[in-house]
Amino acid sequence: MRLTVYTDYALRLLMYLAVKDGGLATIAEVAKSYGISKNHLMKVAHQLGQAGYVDTLRGRGGGLRLATPVEAITIGDVVRRTEPDMAVVACLNPVDAPCAIKSCCVLRRALAQAGAAFLDVLDGYSLADLVKPRSPLRGLLAIDAPRRVRTPRPAPPAA
Repeated sequence: MRLTVYTDYALRLLMYLAVKDGGLATIAEVAKSYGISKNHLMKVAHQLGQAGYVDTLRGRGGGLRLATPVEAITIGDVVRRTEPDMAVVACLNPVDAPCAIKSCCVLRRALAQAGAAFLDVLDGYSLADLVKPRSPLRGLLAIDAPRRVRTPRPAPPAA
């Protein structure tokens, strides 16, 4: 099974945004960190926004951030949304390509089961699982750790 570059970029973008911990990221920033095409990444971000995974904020100071908690995003769902055709061979296509041995073909059944198993494994992983090594990912992607906001401590009661 081979995934398209489009799906690869979608997973990378989601991972980047997850490591940002709610902070905004720009397409240019993500593309630079991964060394990938900004134009392709813009298309991916648009589709992920339409799917409800990403919030896009326009204008000065805008950017992208996750719209869904990392635990709720399963990798299998992302792959299903971003892959145009999960059929390993033509006879598994919804169009049903003609085949002389289709009625008794064991290969077709085996490949269909393999494809289902592939997605079942991906369904067992959430975006949270993919970004567990947060510190190393931040370092490799040159993402600063989120700043902690200090809340002022209340003054001690006057005696």
